[in-house]
Amino acid sequence: MTARRDYYEVLGVSRNASKEEIKAAYRKLALTYHPDKNPGDKEAEERFKEAAEAYAVLSDPEKRAHYDRFGHAGVGEQPFTGFDASIFGDFADILGNFFGFESFFTGSRRATGPQRGADLRTTLNITFAEMASGVERTLTVPREENCTACGGSGAAPGTSPETCSLCRGKGQVRTSQGFFTMVRPCPRCGGAGSIISSPCQACGGAGRVERRHQVAIRVPAGVEDGTRLRVVGQGEAGVRGGPPGDLFVVVRVEPHELFARDGADLHVEHEISAFFAALGGEIEVPGLEGPERVQVPAGAQPQDTLVLRGKGLPRLRRSGRGDLVVHLKVVVPRRLSAHQRELVEQLVREENRPNVFRKVKEFLEGSGS
Repeated sequence: MTARRDYYEVLGVSRNASKEEIKAAYRKLALTYHPDKNPGDKEAEERFKEAAEAYAVLSDPEKRAHYDRFGHAGVGEQPFTGFDASIFGDFADILGNFFGFESFFTGSRRATGPQRGADLRTTLNITFAEMASGVERTLTVPREENCTACGGSGAAPGTSPETCSLCRGKGQVRTSQGFFTMVRPCPRCGGAGSIISSPCQACGGAGRVERRHQVAIRVPAGVEDGTRLRVVGQGEAGVRGGPPGDLFVVVRVEPHELFARDGADLHVEHEISAFFAALGGEIEVPGLEGPERVQVPAGAQPQDTLVLRGKGLPRLRRSGRGDLVVHLKVVVPRRLSAHQRELVEQLVREENRPNVFRKVKEFLEGSGS
């Protein structure tokens, strides 16, 4: 009788290997020595069983602890009896993709019952003004729907699909190879479970046709650029009686020539002269619903801000509006009339600051024409 090899040696890992390392090593060996990849190779089959036995012990913390302490005697006989889905989890998907199986275990993942229709996605462009007030649009959406001539069955009117004689309507066939029972889509009906002898002329037997559908979309006021709106049930029709998918509309908002947006707040820049900034007074600034008047305090400085509460955008999903923030841009005149120059010079002299007077004079002479 051949002696059983050390489980760590079988998997090619160290005795302090992590669970992830053990799993990765087993996956590699299983893919290499799988019987379907090595038909008729008894040695490969034995290596495959040996690797599965080692993994069954080392992947279980309690069994691994007993094995580390007592060796094979600590875990008893561990004959390979097939895959345990609770142990291998996503490994079934890896082998299934590698060998073209639908499933290794209790059944195929290929859906043969009702299936939900596909979701659709489209883009809607709106102006800044439409965003601020909200807007309703009608979109034309091409989508697949069930054929009205055959009711989605794919069979010509007056006929119906026949149950597949090979899989008896299950859409799957089972084959055994060694200790494996594999489930594959039925080769006769392609997994549908039925055969259409007389196809519908309107849809060519597909049971579905593409139509252009009108969908009304309500865009709420204050929506952000890039917001995705979901319209339930307006996607493609379901398959075999399944529910329809949804339509997702991505909203794109055109930028405004004056306003910059920050959530529900709007920011706008407004120029005032240095003389006006010194004196202060009321100014008129652009607003969403027309001009707004606001008071500039005397001695306003460049980049000072004035806030008009509640004059911004509607707040999405809650009441109230944001603010309108006015950023002051103080502008020094580049040209002065003779009278203006005289007044400025007089003002500077009255401040009794000769050095300030000299700097202002040099500035005005340098900027004047």
